[in-house]
Amino acid sequence: MSPTPAQVLVPDLAKPRAGKGPIVIRAAGVIVWRRKKGELRVALVHRPQYDDWSWPKGKLDRGEDWAAAAARETWEETGLVVRLGSRLPSQTYSLGRSNGRASSKRVEYWVGTPIGGSGELEHEIDKVVWLSPKKAAKRLTYSRDRRQLDALVAMSSNEGLDTWTLLIVRHAKALPRKAWDRPDIIRPLTTVGKRRADRMVSILTAYAPERIITSPSTRCHDTMAPFAQQAVVPLSTKRGFSEEDFEDKPYKVAKHLTNIFLAGRSIAICTHGPVLHSVIDQLIPHADNKPVDRLLRRVNDGAMDKGEILACTVVGRGKGARIVTTTRHRIPR
Repeated sequence: MSPTPAQVLVPDLAKPRAGKGPIVIRAAGVIVWRRKKGELRVALVHRPQYDDWSWPKGKLDRGEDWAAAAARETWEETGLVVRLGSRLPSQTYSLGRSNGRASSKRVEYWVGTPIGGSGELEHEIDKVVWLSPKKAAKRLTYSRDRRQLDALVAMSSNEGLDTWTLLIVRHAKALPRKAWDRPDIIRPLTTVGKRRADRMVSILTAYAPERIITSPSTRCHDTMAPFAQQAVVPLSTKRGFSEEDFEDKPYKVAKHLTNIFLAGRSIAICTHGPVLHSVIDQLIPHADNKPVDRLLRRVNDGAMDKGEILACTVVGRGKGARIVTTTRHRIPR
């Protein structure tokens, strides 16, 4: 069974909470994989300060999203730019006591594939090695790290490592309709909306979509424009994802999603609240397991926040495509 998905929230994730309760240090990492002559290899890093071998990982910066931190830390430690794939089991372990308070670390992990970078070592790492799963299990310093390795090997045996990501985005906050007397299609983002669009860039970068499709509405286009410009990713519009076209031709959403699943390439879609229910309806039949099905139905029964991202990791193409993990990313103001 695929790892249980997590609903990812973003409070002050790097700073321990004030008070007398336990201190929880939040961190994120990636098990980077590739194939050499058809054989699976995974990347381990060596930290000379601790003389240990583990996965690339590190603490979240203030207000940083888990996925963004996982990709950033992997780049800082290995020099590799990665595209995040499926979620992996998380870790929580004790760090003892600090100033009389219990302390622990929680680490969220993703599968990742290298898509760029120089490979030059940085950030307190002096060695990166690519090993077979069997050799990696022996090299890892901490037994807890083998849980992520076992999950990745299980995915590989089920052809579950070669994935693509479908990112569903609700546009960021726009001016209220009653405060806008011009055509609704050009109603712009508010200052808060623009700030959220900027903060979404690091999350979208972690998943590295190859293409962006938005509604023609300004508020959708401008939500995705900061990422598209920074990553130099093509951005196109489809009227089928607009509120106006959806009212007249609701069947277009199903047509567009069918084509997206047939293509099987990492992509981000930005649309409107009223259209999202139809989008999620198209995703539910592709749910691979009960946790994914439950999360999709919960999203459909409620509503995505403005500026929220739903990341769906997909195996396969067409009617047989399976959504194996899902993660919600909510952006703070």
